[in-house]
Amino acid sequence: MCEQDHVRGNGYRDGGDVRQDLGMERVRDLSELPKAHLHLHFTGSMRPTTVLELADKYGVRLPEALTDALTSGEPPRLRATDERGWFRFQRLYDAARSCLREPEDIQRLVREAAEEDLRDGSGWLEIQVDPTSYAPRLGGLIPALEVILDAVETTSRETGLGMRVLVAANRMKHPLDARTLARLAVRYADRGVVGFGLSNDERRGMARDFDRAFHIAREGGLLSAPHGGELAGPASVRDCLDDLHATRIGHGVRAADDPRLLKRLADRGVTCEVCPASNVALGVYEKPEDVPLRTFFEAGVPMALGADDPLLFGSRLAAQYEIARQAHGFTDAELAELARQSVRGSAAPEEVRKRLLAGVDDWLARPAA
Repeated sequence: MCEQDHVRGNGYRDGGDVRQDLGMERVRDLSELPKAHLHLHFTGSMRPTTVLELADKYGVRLPEALTDALTSGEPPRLRATDERGWFRFQRLYDAARSCLREPEDIQRLVREAAEEDLRDGSGWLEIQVDPTSYAPRLGGLIPALEVILDAVETTSRETGLGMRVLVAANRMKHPLDARTLARLAVRYADRGVVGFGLSNDERRGMARDFDRAFHIAREGGLLSAPHGGELAGPASVRDCLDDLHATRIGHGVRAADDPRLLKRLADRGVTCEVCPASNVALGVYEKPEDVPLRTFFEAGVPMALGADDPLLFGSRLAAQYEIARQAHGFTDAELAELARQSVRGSAAPEEVRKRLLAGVDDWLARPAA
C-alpha cells in the first residue's frame, strides 16, 4: 500500500489533486469520480473556519477541545464506545450547533456544504437534519425546517448540485416527538424532504419504540434510513430491518459480524451508508484497515460512502474513497462500482441517476494519470 496522507476536507487540510501509483496500477483522481453523498449531518458539515467566525460573531465560548482542533487543523480526539465518550462527542457537536442562529447562517452552511461536495465529485447530496435542534433560534419547528429547505433549494439551483433533505428523529427523545417529525417530514415531501432517519446513540432507545413514526414516514412516500450497527452490534441492524423496515441503514458496519445478516442485506438490496473515517475516529474500529469495506463489497451489500461529520472527523467525501483505495486495495473499477452503488441507493430522480452513472463510466474510461 502506498504511503499518503488521507485527504481531509477544507479547513483541516486541502485535499488537492490526489494522484498516485497503487502497486503497478496508475490511478484516477477520486475528486473527479461522480458520486452521491447520502450520509452527511447538518451541523457536522460546517467548515472549521465558519464555526470560528460565527462563534466570534455571536460571542459563543466554544469548548477548548473544539477551539484547539479548529485552529490547529487536527480533528479532536474522540472515542464514543462508552457513554462518557459519546457525551463528549455530543458536547462538541452541540457547541458548534449553537453558532447557527440566523437564517443567513443556515444559508451559509448549506452553500459551503454544497461547494465542498462539488469539489469532491458529488453530484447528489442528501443532508440529514433534526429541525427541532434549530427551532428555538429560528422561530419554531416549522419555520426552522422551511429555512433549511429554502436554503437547500436556493443552493441547489445556484450551484447545480442536486440536494435534498433527510429529516432525522433523535433516539434520546420521546417517540412521540419522532411522530411529530415524521408528520412534518411528509408534509414537506414536495419541498425537498426525501427520507426519515433516526440518529444519536443507538444504545439508547429501542428501534421498535419508533416504529409508528417510521410507518407514518413510509406511508407518506419517504424512504426509511435509520442509524444502526455502529456503536451496537448486528442486532441493531436487524432491528432496523424488522421494526423500521429500513431501505437504507446509516452505518450498518457491525453487520459484518453476522454472515447471515450480510446475506439478508445483500438479498434485499439495502444500502449501508458506511463512513470509514468516523468509524475510526469514534473507536468503532482501531484503524482504517479494520473497517469491513471489503467484507461488505464481496458479500454484495450495497454501500454509499459518507463523511458523517467532517467538522469533527476532519475528512470529507473523497477521503472516504481514498481510504477504500489505500487501506483496502480497491481498484479504480471497484471504486467506480462503489460510486454507482451510492447513486443507486439515493433518492435522486431517474434523469440525475442516469447522468451520474454515465459520468462514472466516463471517469473509468479515461486514461489513469
